[in-house]
Amino acid sequence: MPLTQHRLTHAEPAQEHAWMEQAIGLAVSNVGAGGGPFGAVVVRDGAVLGQSGNRVTESYDPTAHAEIMAIRAACRNIADFRLDGALLVSSCEPCPMCLTAILWARVDRVLFSADRHDAAAAGFDDLEFYRLLERPRSTWSMPVTRLAHDRSTQPFATWTAHADRIDY
Repeated sequence: MPLTQHRLTHAEPAQEHAWMEQAIGLAVSNVGAGGGPFGAVVVRDGAVLGQSGNRVTESYDPTAHAEIMAIRAACRNIADFRLDGALLVSSCEPCPMCLTAILWARVDRVLFSADRHDAAAAGFDDLEFYRLLERPRSTWSMPVTRLAHDRSTQPFATWTAHADRIDY
């Protein structure tokens, strides 16, 4: 099934500021509700497809960052796992996990307000994760090692042979 192609158009600065205000508002409201100080909005063709505040503490899910939750909502709303042509607006610079999710979703552009240093000053360890990823894995306190197996590539062979697969 071919995917619809969207061309990202830059919105007027006033519209981008309005979406940022929405993301920041989500973040502030989320704090009042007992959550983290992060909010994100996914926009395409001028329409908000998904939005969320951070849901880590309420859902007991360390992956429930605002950006990921907004991506999940947007993808559900359009019944697609790709967000080509979309803009993600976040109250704070996306952490490495969120940045990777944004790349996997094929979002075209990201706008953020506060940065990783602002998050670190508030007690969030995004900056440490950025620094960790810059170092060789052999220096990490958590070992990440490969365990080779006779069937290591079997899932990929099965995938490539599967005629009804949906490439992503």
